[in-house]
Amino acid sequence: MNLAVTPLPTERHIAQRARWPQSGEHILAHHDAGSVIVYQAYRPAIGEYAIRHGRLDDPDFSLSRMSWIKPNFLWMMYRSGWGTKEGQEVTLGLRLRRAFFERVVREAVPSTFNAGYTSREAWQEAVGHSDVRLQWDPDHSPSGHKLERRAIQLGLRGRTLAAFAHEELLEVIDMRAFVDAQRPLAQNDNPDLQLPVEHPLVIGT
Repeated sequence: MNLAVTPLPTERHIAQRARWPQSGEHILAHHDAGSVIVYQAYRPAIGEYAIRHGRLDDPDFSLSRMSWIKPNFLWMMYRSGWGTKEGQEVTLGLRLRRAFFERVVREAVPSTFNAGYTSREAWQEAVGHSDVRLQWDPDHSPSGHKLERRAIQLGLRGRTLAAFAHEELLEVIDMRAFVDAQRPLAQNDNPDLQLPVEHPLVIGT
């Protein structure tokens, strides 16, 4: 049994999987009444600075481009190769004010045109006026297989990104030891694999 711990409460993956929705679009996240955890993975210079200072204002962290956040731990692990991809070695859990996260979701504009807009021009105008992009991507199992369920990721830029990096960021959690410990266990049915506790989050509840 692996004893590496994280400041976040954890639970066996197979137990969480049994109660998670199996299909559809869902925000799976670790959340409480006042906060939501999202994840990002950085190269060491940015990640270690954030851990030391509790904010994302290292000179290498660019506020001039879009930065993507993911509330679903397994999606982050898929994207970063469980912390093994170059430039994504440092996994951070970032505790945000829940009111801020919910506002970000409400203000998000889809990254691609869809039937929610009357025309492509209307969608393009919305894109131009919003600091937030939204994508629903296939969620992934611990071993990286696509699932029917879709996971959200949110792209932030401009003033929203600046707020995320500073005043709306409540806590920076170093997830490296936990990720390293769970990586060898990342098979779909491994009874020892632990993940941060996540539940569906419904905006406005």
